[in-house]
Amino acid sequence: MEKTKNRWLIALSAVGIHISIGSVYAWSVYTKPITEQFGWALTDVQLTFSIAILFLGLSAAFLGHFVEKYGPRTSGILSACFFGIGIAGSGIAILLENIYLLYIFYGVFGGIGLGVGYITPVSTLVKWFPDRRGLATGLAIMGFGFASMISSPIINSLIGSVGLMNTFFILGASYFVIIIFSAQYLEPPEKGWLPKGFEAQAKNGKAEIKKDLAQLTANEAVRTKRFWYLWIMLFINITCGIAIISVASPMAQEIVGLSAAAAATMVGLIGVFNGAGRIAWASLSDYIGRANTYTAFFVIQIVSFFVLPSITHAILFQIVLFTIMTCYGGGFSSIPAFIGDVFGTKQLSAIHGYILTAWAAAGLVGPILTAWVREATGSYQSMLFIFGSMFIVAFVFSLLIRLDIRRLEKIQQQREQAEADVKITSVS
Repeated sequence: MEKTKNRWLIALSAVGIHISIGSVYAWSVYTKPITEQFGWALTDVQLTFSIAILFLGLSAAFLGHFVEKYGPRTSGILSACFFGIGIAGSGIAILLENIYLLYIFYGVFGGIGLGVGYITPVSTLVKWFPDRRGLATGLAIMGFGFASMISSPIINSLIGSVGLMNTFFILGASYFVIIIFSAQYLEPPEKGWLPKGFEAQAKNGKAEIKKDLAQLTANEAVRTKRFWYLWIMLFINITCGIAIISVASPMAQEIVGLSAAAAATMVGLIGVFNGAGRIAWASLSDYIGRANTYTAFFVIQIVSFFVLPSITHAILFQIVLFTIMTCYGGGFSSIPAFIGDVFGTKQLSAIHGYILTAWAAAGLVGPILTAWVREATGSYQSMLFIFGSMFIVAFVFSLLIRLDIRRLEKIQQQREQAEADVKITSVS
């Protein structure tokens, strides 16, 4: 018999992919060297990152069915090709001094590699961890959150030693190898597989095998109310989180008088709490439930956004800001397990891809809304109140999805009771 793969090595492989593609969040390390070398406007260079995030969301949506059809290994290879070519091709753009080639390679090709690589391991992990879905997806997506901390100093060091062009060539080849290598171990378990000893624990009442509320295809899922509830909840969480990240430094300097150096340190710590929140909240969701987790996100952030403008103590201000960042990261890592709970694992990658269009939309709306409010009001306080109000809307949707889940649970219980009655009747 073929030996069953180690599910923790499956999780490690997923982390390998996400740490590689998550390096996109270190784009800011490139911006100064690029603008200094070519004299391009900062806004034009920053557009590269926006294009990459846009294509992340679009490719996740359009290629989710590809991931389901061909499996995680093939999808991982596709991600490696697009992301590797995207990063290495950026070196060609630098060589030819052409910003439009940079948009095409880093933005379009790199963005497609991002989207495919992001959703590739998720469905597989959920199937390998029926007992700890949140922990499993949290581990992988934590890698995406922490990636900038790992890659930023490496990128900075390479630019200083081998130059901008060669940095892209070296990293493109490196990411290609890491993603290809990681993808080779990815494989879904056999149908009905359960962790060793878990089935026995379930029979003894020591563990519970929680049944999914449905087993829907992606096209069936998008026709349900709960899909759009999830989409709106994720969109608001990401929109406000991205907005805060984009203005964290000047906002802290204006509201509580942090120095530029202290604000820069705070921005670095934001990345730590963003990554830590991904694993902490996702793991907690295994115990308190996904619906409770999202409701907690919104309650915490409603309070946080409304009190931030009145805080004058620098340390307290940063604590509240870091708390918001844990909720921002936790929203990303908890959503795949939430999808599995309410839609099943039949086409989880495809459904996840559709949901991630909320990320692409938020990446555009968040910074634009922030800049508009700041220019219109002349302060960050108004922006914080607007985002706090948006979280009230998200909180309402977190209650609406509970009603839908309870309705589905009732239908499921009635179906199981009917099946049990049929069995009793047939035996008698």
